[in-house]
Amino acid sequence: MADPMRVRAARSGGITTVKILMSHEMETGQRRGANGTLVPAWFIQQVSVRLNDATVLTAQWGPAISKNPFLQVELNGANAGDRVTVAWTDTHGDSRVDEIRVP
Repeated sequence: MADPMRVRAARSGGITTVKILMSHEMETGQRRGANGTLVPAWFIQQVSVRLNDATVLTAQWGPAISKNPFLQVELNGANAGDRVTVAWTDTHGDSRVDEIRVP
């Protein structure tokens, strides 16, 4: 399983800002390794963010996303104690799900 994501939430003026730092190598499939062969593609393909039980963001990513990607989402109407769940799946079928509570 992949390393945990760093997920932080902060509320200000009715808007909750969620910052997510994902730990992933994100190989494009176009880089050559030390032996000259192509390094196989391996990147986060699907990302979703849920507030309690409602999906607020679904994204499909490709190989152009940087290593250890950062994502920021602003939520309207989140209350203290609400659950924010972030999940991703990569091209090898690996996945990660992390959850925090809104402060």
